[in-house]
Amino acid sequence: MQNMTDKSSGKSLTRMVLALAWPTMLEQWLSVAAQYVDSAMVGRLGAAATAAVGTTSTVSWMVGSSVAALALGFLAYIAREYGAQRYDNAARAAAQSALAALVSGLFFTGLALALSGLVPRWMNAAPEVAPTASKYFFIIYTPMVFRAATIIFGTALRASGDTRTPMKVNLIVNGLNVVLNYFLIYETRAVGLLGLRLNMPGAGMGVIGAAVGTAVAVAVGGVMMTVALWRHPRLSPRGHSLRPDMAILKPCLKVAVPSALQRFGTSFGYVAFASVINGLGTVSTAAHTIANTAESAFYIPAYGIQTAAATLSGQAYGMRDERRMRDVTRTLLRLEAMMMTLSGALLFVLAEWMMRRFTPDERVVRLGTVVLRMVAVTEPLYGVAVVLEGIFQGVGDIMYAFGCNIAGMWGVRVLGTVIAVHVFGGGLTAAWGCMIAHNILLFILFLIRYRTGKWNPLVTGDRF
Repeated sequence: MQNMTDKSSGKSLTRMVLALAWPTMLEQWLSVAAQYVDSAMVGRLGAAATAAVGTTSTVSWMVGSSVAALALGFLAYIAREYGAQRYDNAARAAAQSALAALVSGLFFTGLALALSGLVPRWMNAAPEVAPTASKYFFIIYTPMVFRAATIIFGTALRASGDTRTPMKVNLIVNGLNVVLNYFLIYETRAVGLLGLRLNMPGAGMGVIGAAVGTAVAVAVGGVMMTVALWRHPRLSPRGHSLRPDMAILKPCLKVAVPSALQRFGTSFGYVAFASVINGLGTVSTAAHTIANTAESAFYIPAYGIQTAAATLSGQAYGMRDERRMRDVTRTLLRLEAMMMTLSGALLFVLAEWMMRRFTPDERVVRLGTVVLRMVAVTEPLYGVAVVLEGIFQGVGDIMYAFGCNIAGMWGVRVLGTVIAVHVFGGGLTAAWGCMIAHNILLFILFLIRYRTGKWNPLVTGDRF
């Protein structure tokens, strides 16, 4: 009888994880699909256009991930308060998240716009690429307040268990981005539709058109996510002060600050890593940019399950239920291992086909195929590391992941790539080899942390 109960409980947890994870995974798949279309549209303009967009993409990721790290503090707090059924505290935290979105959005807008002329040079961009890359970066960061609102408010909604609303908002944003790109990137042209030849209007703005389309879509998304949060029945900030509330901000910032420092440090490592790759030439930069875009669809299961991991582990902590914590984490890891094994196998098989969807340049296709197949083999290990980090984040265990990520990024990926490229004369494959070594190291270190139980406040008695 006990065995049947355990099986039933296991199936229930699996359904719960999937119910939380699938909207996030679908949201990210749709986002990646939009990136695919975006990259393919720009890629038709040539390798130089692809490189112009890719040159600043790592810096863009650094800014976005820093805001996402700030959002993690609110995720951990709101998930815990929901688990304990303290809904008024969760709504107060949502009000403070609005303050955080405004302050961080204004800060990163000013910073990004002021540095837009310097970023391509820091990224070692080729002379023919740098001017366009600078304009692209300036335009996409003009609506940073709206981007911050989308990230932070979407995270707050997911912490309450509502993963569908952010999915719907991002579906609209990505669809709008693709439509705008279609009309803004290309010149007016004749197209075939149902046997008819139509004159399709176009602005002919090239890479700049792609930037404008992204900026407009981001602004729309920020407004929609703000409305969604204010209309939420339990999480709405209405009636709560938007002034700094240290009783709420202190525990949120205890998670957010080290998480932001970690992401900033690792993101800056990505910048350094990409800068070395950009120095390898336009073909390597284009292959790296496209391969990163192509790979992103295949680690979506990891980040979808990570969202569920942070929410469910945080709620189990709020319930003070040690058995539920154990069952939830085991279920999460089993699902992740199965999904990422399948994902890695698909990436290996489809690598060349995917590269050809983005570029007609045979040199870029060959190089991108090699690095994609290299990383495909280790996708399951990377996925488990991502989910373990989500479990740690949900209960406020941040400092261990902080140390591992910083040491792995700078000690293995960046330093290893510099040595491989500048000392031993390696190319893009050597750089991706160092990236893979970094991911494997994180898997080992996070698994050790999980097995010892030191991350779990219900075992150690710690509170965040």
